[in-house]
Amino acid sequence: MTEQPRQANTDLALDPAAMQSLVVSIRQWAKELGFQAVAISDAVIDRDAEHFKSWLAKNFHGEMAYMANNIDKRIDPTLLEPGTLRCISLRMDYRDSDGADPLTILNDPSKAYISRYALGRDYHKLIRKRIAQLAKRIQDAAPVAAGRAFVDSAPLLERALAQRAGMGWIGKNSMLINDKAGSWFFLGELLTNLPLPVDPPQATMHCGSCQACLPACPTKAIVAPFQVDGRRCISYLTIELKGAIPESLRPMMGNRVFGCDDCQLVCPWNKFAGDNQEQDFKPRHNLDNQQLTDLFLWSEQDYLSKTEGSAIRRIGYARWLRNLAVGLGNADTTPDIIDALQQRLDVDDEMVREHIRWALAQHGINN
Repeated sequence: MTEQPRQANTDLALDPAAMQSLVVSIRQWAKELGFQAVAISDAVIDRDAEHFKSWLAKNFHGEMAYMANNIDKRIDPTLLEPGTLRCISLRMDYRDSDGADPLTILNDPSKAYISRYALGRDYHKLIRKRIAQLAKRIQDAAPVAAGRAFVDSAPLLERALAQRAGMGWIGKNSMLINDKAGSWFFLGELLTNLPLPVDPPQATMHCGSCQACLPACPTKAIVAPFQVDGRRCISYLTIELKGAIPESLRPMMGNRVFGCDDCQLVCPWNKFAGDNQEQDFKPRHNLDNQQLTDLFLWSEQDYLSKTEGSAIRRIGYARWLRNLAVGLGNADTTPDIIDALQQRLDVDDEMVREHIRWALAQHGINN
């Protein structure tokens, strides 16, 4: 579906029967393109809009200033893409049970824990390409169709839209959870001007009395059910935060050097999570089972080469070293760890050097 000026609704000649038939085709095409589920909603976000505004008012977004931009578009997709009538939400699973066991890595302080979603190819590019292929098939079948694809790339409350389409519910850890697939999945969206029949919304939150995710959060970022203080979240600290990581939070991060999965690892619904079907999501360069010291001693060229096409590339080499220094500071004291940290004391970045000095101090060495 090419991105072209929208036609007015009155120009849409497809009748309800044709729309119903098209939905059947869309579900089949999406499956052929590697998506595990499709759900369709209208473009209305109401209850979640108020929750989002409250989250911003508490400054839980921290340095993520972009979250406070274009609020009107975030809560009204028709402003983001004029003419939008429906949102087609798509799910692609990414759990890989063949890789190293996450809990085994987390429990070994000498290892580097990288969030499971980031071990393979950057999902943004792969999923956006697949959605574009789906859009093309839709436009071939319905030439009046126009739309725009999104993969975590624009002001769009994607979890709210997916919940409205019945794809799951937003849990106490703020993740979208599906009762048949858990939460180990990516979301993508296609906003369209077609008046497709919508799926019933997720009416029930199935977390019940379970609060396993709250105490499991290493930095206590889940301050209350359904409320995450992003400023304390390890994903924010290791990915979004550009400056120094607050010293008070560093010991809580353990060996988590890019993102965090703890709230998903304890969620009982993830016993239903399916495995990914995409080779591109498989771990690259053994990133699911690497020593902290080995990654810390990567040269910048090593980093650029081995994170090519990966979500890890977005943080840059300095923040990569910063995060690893924190992990090394939290590791058990060994000669290898001390040696690795000292080798990097002359790195050309004061922020990184400060984190290295902190890490060495954790092992009783002051520089």
